Formats: sequence, C-alpha cells, structure tokens
Amino acid sequence: MRNKLMLTMAALALSASASAADNGFYLGGSVGQANVEIDRNLARVDDDDTGFKLIAGLRPLDWLGVEASYVDFGKVEDNNQRAESDGFTAFLVGFLPLGPVDVFAKGGLINSDTSVVRKSGGKVFEQDGTELAYGVGAQFRLLSLSVRAEYERFDVDNVDDLNMFSIGVTYTFL
Repeated sequence: MRNKLMLTMAALALSASASAADNGFYLGGSVGQANVEIDRNLARVDDDDTGFKLIAGLRPLDWLGVEASYVDFGKVEDNNQRAESDGFTAFLVGFLPLGPVDVFAKGGLINSDTSVVRKSGGKVFEQDGTELAYGVGAQFRLLSLSVRAEYERFDVDNVDDLNMFSIGVTYTFL
C-alpha cells in the first residue's frame, strides 16, 4: 500500500511539472513551407519553398512572452525568375496554457529584404522595410522542451503574399 501511495504521488508530481508553463528564456528553431507571391511590374513570382527560422524568446509570465527570430523564406522560382526573402521579427506573444498544451497568438514587426532576379541575370524587383506581422500556433510542452506548430503572415509592402507554416522545437532555460 505504501509503495502504491509513493508511486501515485511521484506520478502526480511529474504530471504537474510537465503541464506547468515553463517560464524563462528560450531558444529554438523551426522548418516549414514558405510562400512568396509578387506581382509587380516585371516581377511575377508565386511559389513555395522550404523555409526556416531561428527563435529566441522570453516568457516572464504563463500568459505573456516576447520573441525575436530570423526567418528565411527560401528561394522560389517562377516565370524564369527567382525570389529570395528573409527578415528579422519581433513579436509580443499571448499564451493560453491548457495543461501541457499552449495555444498562442502573436503580433509584431518584420524587418524584411526581398529581391527578384531573372535567372539569366539582372535584378527585377527589390523591397526592404519594416512592416506588420502576426501569427497563431500551438505547442506541446514536456518539462523545458516544447514542440510547436504555427502559421505566420507578414504584410510586406509590394509583396502580395509572404507567409509560412512551420513546425519546430524550443528549449527553455530557467
């Protein structure tokens, strides 16, 4: 009986720590599908490629965090042209902890750089600047490790569509 009680208490303690929000500084990365669509003057590109991002964040409260990332949207090719886009983001993130799962929404800014060149050479389009960005996602936490899936959209001037769906991991340092 005593062993069963000790085993039950240990299981409850482990499940409570696995589902409690792990606040602190976190690092991570994601890989996913990025979409770039540009239809301006001579630049006409609409395609998907594998993108990635590197993430750094701080979650001081269970329900609030700040996050910065570097995002590379890959190289998309269409109509004998190649587009490259990347940027640095800063987000305010609102979390809704539901046991070991967090649902989150984020809003912020991206400082992006996008260019389109002909495959034969010669730049057709170039755009850089700081614009709005937002996203939604969910993550599963187990102690300090989280596995997340998210969708982000970036409202960049003169770029018709710039978005990414990604899956990644983060690790929180307490």
